[in-house]
Amino acid sequence: MDSSAITSVLVANRGEIARRVFATCTRMGLSTVAVFSDPDAHAPHVTAADRAVRLPGETSAQTYLDGSAIIVAAIAAGADAIHPGYGFLSENSAFAQAVIDAGLTWIGPPPESIAAMGSKVNAKEIMAGSGVPVLGDLDPDTLEPSDLPVLIKASAGGGGRGMRIVREIGALTGELTAAAREAASAFGDDTVFCEPYVERGHHIEVQILADTHGGVWAVGERECSIQRRHQKIIEEAPAPLVERLGGDLRERLYDAARAAATAIGYVGAGTVEFLADGTGRFYFLETNTRLQVEHPVTEATTGLDLVEWQIRIADGERLGETPLPTTGHAIEARLYAEDPANGWAPQSGTVFDLDLPADVRFGPLSRAGVRVDSGIESGSEISVFYDPMVAKVISWAPDRRRASAMLAGALGRARVHGPGTNRDLLVTILRHPQFLGGDTDTGFIDQIGLDVLARPRADAAAVRLAAVAATVAAAQANREQASVQPRVPAGWRNLFSQYASKRFADPADPDTDIEVRYRFARSGVELPDDPTVTVVDVQPTAVTLEIDGVRTRFTADRHTDAQRRTVWFVDSDTSSVTLVARPRFVDPSGVGAPGSLLAPMPGSVIRIAVAVGDEVTQGQPLLWLEAMKMEHTVAAPSDGVVTELAVTAGQQLAVGDVLAVIGDRAHQASGSIEQSDPKETP
Repeated sequence: MDSSAITSVLVANRGEIARRVFATCTRMGLSTVAVFSDPDAHAPHVTAADRAVRLPGETSAQTYLDGSAIIVAAIAAGADAIHPGYGFLSENSAFAQAVIDAGLTWIGPPPESIAAMGSKVNAKEIMAGSGVPVLGDLDPDTLEPSDLPVLIKASAGGGGRGMRIVREIGALTGELTAAAREAASAFGDDTVFCEPYVERGHHIEVQILADTHGGVWAVGERECSIQRRHQKIIEEAPAPLVERLGGDLRERLYDAARAAATAIGYVGAGTVEFLADGTGRFYFLETNTRLQVEHPVTEATTGLDLVEWQIRIADGERLGETPLPTTGHAIEARLYAEDPANGWAPQSGTVFDLDLPADVRFGPLSRAGVRVDSGIESGSEISVFYDPMVAKVISWAPDRRRASAMLAGALGRARVHGPGTNRDLLVTILRHPQFLGGDTDTGFIDQIGLDVLARPRADAAAVRLAAVAATVAAAQANREQASVQPRVPAGWRNLFSQYASKRFADPADPDTDIEVRYRFARSGVELPDDPTVTVVDVQPTAVTLEIDGVRTRFTADRHTDAQRRTVWFVDSDTSSVTLVARPRFVDPSGVGAPGSLLAPMPGSVIRIAVAVGDEVTQGQPLLWLEAMKMEHTVAAPSDGVVTELAVTAGQQLAVGDVLAVIGDRAHQASGSIEQSDPKETP
């Protein structure tokens, strides 16, 4: 194709990456086409495009994984090129070939390159033959205890799915079976393999760009060692390990990455991933034949627009002699709708309010600041069908400590009202002394511990103040909405007898109440149980409290969730607290039977391991749920007997649905959740 061929680009993807590509296309003067499933009909990426085409259905298989439907959509909408984004069909060589065969421009590497790297087993053989250091494969049938620990990996795909660490020889067979099952479900290929597991390694990757004229750039490395369950959550450039060790490590990584690209005739933007130890020895992991989620940190430190270069290369342009040098430091945090303290369980539902402080969105930073790339806005729905990522928040600054501080500050000030997120975990990591010291290997989260990292930033005192703010804000809001005597203070009585009160569930212990007693008097708001707190100003959505002479402003927003509960989101400069208001009167129909085991998340039942009458012990697996393509084990919360089994395999569940009843327990149980490898955001 000539250099003027591309005029309209369809993005075969959704959410944040679709909006990211659209932003560059718009800057380049290209028209844009979105595709959308039924759950995404009103998603922000749809309205961000010039045109949009519906893909009938709900699941990925019915929609974003239907290559034929996407090509038909591109032709119908007048697109002459397809950008795959990441995930879904982005590394599907058959789809890439079908796009080319349809006469459209494929904004990605040649199908042959994708196929060569599509199998990790095959990829390692090619890399070894090209002089790139690799970890040797192990035959699971001949493994001995001395070979442990080993890592089981899916040959196809990535993002942690189909991946298991095995530390005991007796667990090997079961983990191989589970990994193969997940690989088949996620990628349509149940092939898995074993390799030595490098404890406390560093995940280092090199961004490459290659044109159709033989030019290959290595445009900076990234470190992505902060991971949970083999999925990245914080990425940065340049890599702290490389910066610390110095010497020729960077050039050796670049040389290996360029060799990997050359070996497979690579074209476009791609990433060569390595696992390094603390001494600087590194081994090939895989080549991602697409754009990476974490590409903005490379853009921030190089000034390049990688999506623009993907399009320019697809249009036949040449790379220059050398890439731009890197400057400063950039860090990206992935904000997910998930509960880290509860096995990283994904969350879903309506995002009532999302306000992430940013200097730019989907674009380059011209100075030290914060960039936000997100496919979610206020009012968006986080669906059970797709990845639960809310946003990528990226900072750039002249040095790493300042970049960390800016990113932590932006996340800490964000208003994220709706499903729970990992925001507090991210802020805690970014401010942790070990992270700030650059000591960030893949064992970081396990070493520090979730009891420390996932602890809410709001302590008991902060939760109490949030409850006070919500209480007086609610009273003021009710008063302003009153149709009779609206100027009379809330709770006013001719003859005072007792204080009004509101009760909330304690976020740290939902079975415990937080009660706030108050009275609007002539002298102000009286708080008999909080004598050191003075209400300076109260509005329906904002309250200023003075505590021991220091004034703090709280915003307080009230919403009704899917379970018809009144939920308050209270934010200050140091914490964000979610409070569920207790109703004055309990609806008997909403009270579950004693011993009820409830669905902790929406999803579907994929397997049941018990029957009515079975005796179970605490921690015993009872059934498995699939939510957002992640597999979760629901275990017995205590010893007992299965007296009721309320679900069947294949049944779709909502949060709070009864799964089973265990024994004759006197109170409702939430069960314990154990999550396996997560759904890929590559």
